[in-house]
Amino acid sequence: MLEPEGHEVMKTDLPGALSLEKPPHRRTLPPGRAVSSGMVAGGVALAASEVLAAVVPWTPSLVASVGQEVIDRVSPAIEDAAIAVFGTADKTALVIGVLGVSLALAGALGALAARRFWAAAVGFVAFGAVGVVAAMGTPGASWAGSSLTGAVAVAAGVAVLRRLVVASSRPGAPAAAPSGSSRLGRRRFVRLVATAAGVVVVAGTAGRGLVRRLASGSGPADVVLGAPTASLPLPGAATALDVEGLSPLFTPNRDFYRIDTALVVPRVELEDWRLRVTGMVDEPLELTFADLLELDQVEADITLSCVSNEVGGDLVGNARWQGVELSTLLDRAGVRAGATQTVGRSIDGWTGGFPTEAAYDGRGALVAVGMNGEPLPLDHGFPARLVVAGLYGYVSATKWLSEIELTTFEAFDGYWVPRGWSKSGPVKTQARIDVPRFGARVRAGDQPIAGVAWAPSRGISRVEVAVDDGPWEQAVLADALGVDAWRQWSSRWDATPGRHELRVRATDGDGRTQTADRSLPRPDGATGYHAVAVTVLDPV
Repeated sequence: MLEPEGHEVMKTDLPGALSLEKPPHRRTLPPGRAVSSGMVAGGVALAASEVLAAVVPWTPSLVASVGQEVIDRVSPAIEDAAIAVFGTADKTALVIGVLGVSLALAGALGALAARRFWAAAVGFVAFGAVGVVAAMGTPGASWAGSSLTGAVAVAAGVAVLRRLVVASSRPGAPAAAPSGSSRLGRRRFVRLVATAAGVVVVAGTAGRGLVRRLASGSGPADVVLGAPTASLPLPGAATALDVEGLSPLFTPNRDFYRIDTALVVPRVELEDWRLRVTGMVDEPLELTFADLLELDQVEADITLSCVSNEVGGDLVGNARWQGVELSTLLDRAGVRAGATQTVGRSIDGWTGGFPTEAAYDGRGALVAVGMNGEPLPLDHGFPARLVVAGLYGYVSATKWLSEIELTTFEAFDGYWVPRGWSKSGPVKTQARIDVPRFGARVRAGDQPIAGVAWAPSRGISRVEVAVDDGPWEQAVLADALGVDAWRQWSSRWDATPGRHELRVRATDGDGRTQTADRSLPRPDGATGYHAVAVTVLDPV
């Protein structure tokens, strides 16, 4: 007589003895399959949230929203470590980290689902709620849209988890089921996981693409810039030095460094965008984008640098900016006595403050709408941003500008000041060696040494190069674009075989030579001479 699968029958040899059968085993889920089920279900939930963020109005990505919360709340030490390790790829690393942690937690919920499915479902709801709350911290986000996205994402994740748990469960101990049945269960599970994973990849990729394609708002393609009426200062017709590998006079927009706290680039409708000038002014202003374009446009060659740039780093670039002089807007509003600080506010809530006198002391200070002859790119601040020569970006270069507030230095701290950075941020005089690169191998004989030097608002008057412990020798300077822009330099070197160290230093227009003392970027910018080690090979 065949016995039911999964039962163990206890019998006696005595006639008429009572047969005792153990109750059926609970259906169990192998640990590996449980974790995999949870991770796949979590991936489906995340992919669903990305798709909905693209099609539901005023609904930000839940993943990006959580990442933005991390950016806003993480400690300065972790921020420094992330920038040091990942550089300008820190945002990509953060998104990958958020996804990785989310999938790991989903895997843990999958393991929990093998014992208590209801508890795992509650866990999915909790994580969905975290995403919705984070999304609501995004300017312009709607509660209804964010809640709908979170609810649908959670429902999709729980439904997939339920399906995988049921499909993967097996009755009794492994030995109780025929081997063919076990193999069938594995095949079924693999098919379901592969299908769900495919949905995750396709839906997630499509969702990210839709976010970029369907994100509400205007863009640079909707703008035509008029010709500037003046230049500040008059851009020179400088001739670039002809050295292969040397940074160009103007950094192409696509190569210009980007450091900001925005995980997702803000977009606005130009018809709705307004720039307000508020605070300690006689007549607060509110300008449309059309109003801004109707004002006299000027252009200026200005080098911008990030305060977190290491000595010799690439978080610096030079561009020809077009826009309205900041002093023009401040004069129209009427700055009151005692307004010592000008604060820029971004659409996404970021703030940076700098001395009001910087708008009037002759340096380039613009509300910029153009960059290198084109409307501002989205990731560089479209529709308008602040550009102030001689100040690090963390205090002055507000992107996606929405408000300029006049206040005092005592009354307000910009975004980075409470996080351990200096209240004032003047750019340090710096020089960088572009040619040869660190670790380069060159042939003995005549070799170029070349790079750029910058001291915005002061200019560069001299650059010197030293080989090993040799004397400082003056380099040749290219024509100056102006005191606010970097300056190319070059020198010739009679290279001898062996390993050598090349050093460079610059002197600004005020006659002050940069310090040799090495310091880290925090709290007000790195200092020290840039040096590169190179190996010189025997001549051919």
